[in-house]
Amino acid sequence: MKWSLKIGRLFGIDVFIHFTFLLLLAFLGYVYWLNTRRLEAALAGVGFFLALFGCVLLHELGHALMARKYGVRTRDITLLPIGGVARLEKMPEQPMQEFWVALAGPAVNVAIALVLFAWLSLRNALVPLGELSVTGGSLLERLMVVNVFLVGFNLLPAFPMDGGRVLRALLATALGRRRATVIAANIGQIMAILFGIVGFLYNPWLIFIAIFVYLGAQAEASQVEFQSALDGFRVRDAMMTQFRTLSAADSVANAVQELLAGSQQDFPVLDHDAPVGILRRNDLVKALAEGRRDDAVRDVMCRVCDTLNADAPLRAAVESMQAQQCATVPVMGGGAMVGLLTLENISEMLMVNAALERSGAARN
Repeated sequence: MKWSLKIGRLFGIDVFIHFTFLLLLAFLGYVYWLNTRRLEAALAGVGFFLALFGCVLLHELGHALMARKYGVRTRDITLLPIGGVARLEKMPEQPMQEFWVALAGPAVNVAIALVLFAWLSLRNALVPLGELSVTGGSLLERLMVVNVFLVGFNLLPAFPMDGGRVLRALLATALGRRRATVIAANIGQIMAILFGIVGFLYNPWLIFIAIFVYLGAQAEASQVEFQSALDGFRVRDAMMTQFRTLSAADSVANAVQELLAGSQQDFPVLDHDAPVGILRRNDLVKALAEGRRDDAVRDVMCRVCDTLNADAPLRAAVESMQAQQCATVPVMGGGAMVGLLTLENISEMLMVNAALERSGAARN
């Protein structure tokens, strides 16, 4: 995510803090100091919010580690002012797997709250909740209460929040993933509107959460619709068969000429007729800006994108491309390169098929 600072790596997952989170901490510290004129109070207030977001980080790790159990990698975790985001490569499509992945985060908060409750009870340190405030009272008891709140809030059926994902998983067992997503997304958007109304009247912070939930539900529904539209197709159905290639020994200057000669943006790079990488337009422009016109293409190309088999299911191929963050991938068939698969060409194929289906329906 842009404007994020990496702060560490846990269980093989990179952890980032968005710069707006740092601005929030600075703002909170200033507000505490302004209200009390005491540096200790400002530091204590900031410390409480850092502890709170430590619990949020553990919540996201719960999702990530449960997803790993089902073979789904997590790209990274980013802490934002409105919470945390664990970027999974994809959500498990088996309903009960998604169910447990969604519940894993709130389960971590339940565990934290129970541990804190047991510790405070053993020390006879529990006080009435009325004596607690954001800045006053036992730090551990405040954290316990906040974790209970996080469990309740995250389990609201506002897709794509945890409760919404639990709802989709349960619906999918009977209705299928596509229909379940539509229902969960509609409920999530209704909940987002309610958040916005309550936020406008009482707490502006809920307005930001409402926007996140509304747009997130819309994006998730569109993604599932896109994936469903790919069912039944093979890679060869969507690949480009007319394309230009580059040799690994070609210069960046030669690649520029190829870029300007047509509309193709990314070029498969061959070495002895075998694909060894992709030269992406952005990498080409970056190399030019660095004055590397005479460098070989092999020195600036992307090497992380795998090849695809022409007979592979298109949906699985797209998931692989998204996981590797590759918009263009060489396609192999019979031991030779036979095509080029791009996300843009896939979208065009789907648009053409949709137009043909509408045309057929109109004729009927």
